[in-house]
Amino acid sequence: MTRRRPHSSERHNAILTQLRRTGNCSVADVADELGVSRETVRRDIKVLEREGLLRTVHGGAVLPDFYEALQEPAFRERMRQQAEEKQAIANLIPSHVAAGDSLMLDSGSTNLYVAHALEGINDLLAITNNTEIARTLGTGGNNQVYLCGGHLRPDDGAVFGRSAVRFVEQFRVRKAILSVGAIAVDDGILDFSMEEAEFAQAIMARADSVIVVADHTKFGRQAPIRVCGLEDVHLIITNRPPPHVFANYLSRFENCRLVHAGEPEAHEPS
Repeated sequence: MTRRRPHSSERHNAILTQLRRTGNCSVADVADELGVSRETVRRDIKVLEREGLLRTVHGGAVLPDFYEALQEPAFRERMRQQAEEKQAIANLIPSHVAAGDSLMLDSGSTNLYVAHALEGINDLLAITNNTEIARTLGTGGNNQVYLCGGHLRPDDGAVFGRSAVRFVEQFRVRKAILSVGAIAVDDGILDFSMEEAEFAQAIMARADSVIVVADHTKFGRQAPIRVCGLEDVHLIITNRPPPHVFANYLSRFENCRLVHAGEPEAHEPS
């Protein structure tokens, strides 16, 4: 028996019912549930967004209030938030970076703290898409610092776009250091912007190991864009022990270590 194609009002009600129940919905899940194409669901979501009933995110939609909770604050505000925690994380970085190391750093606020913590380490080769991080690392220490070209985001001086990705593809480095938006057990490393996630994935692909720097508020937080799984990360540096569910989950992966401020630090070999 052929399944009846639902009318637009029925589809809209189904989308809104799912949103009210969970706060978010997936285009793919709604399409499967209603037996319609994903493009049909995308058009429905656009209609409902124009009416102010939801907000679109990558792969689906969320309620307006939920969307606001998913937004990342402006860069200057992020620099002030958890400042002591970010400094504690940055203070651990010199234990994992040696003179002469090669690094890629993305544009997150924690990585600006990291850049200042690296000022005492010489002869670094560093590639970044953030103008302030590049300036910080390039002012001394006989470092070679490369800044990606591309579209400049005025909020934080970060550079994105295909040109930035192609630029980093020219290099091979020992370590990629990521400052991320959120960490979830099921979804792994998350961020708030597609361009940030794409740049993070690009530098991960050109590094021998991946280091994530994230304060304790990032664990269990929600963000809409997936960067990678936790199994793709080699080291997570945070300011205090994460919730037990994360520690237990990370213990499954032999290649992923977690260190936090206050525990004994073992220096990596040069």
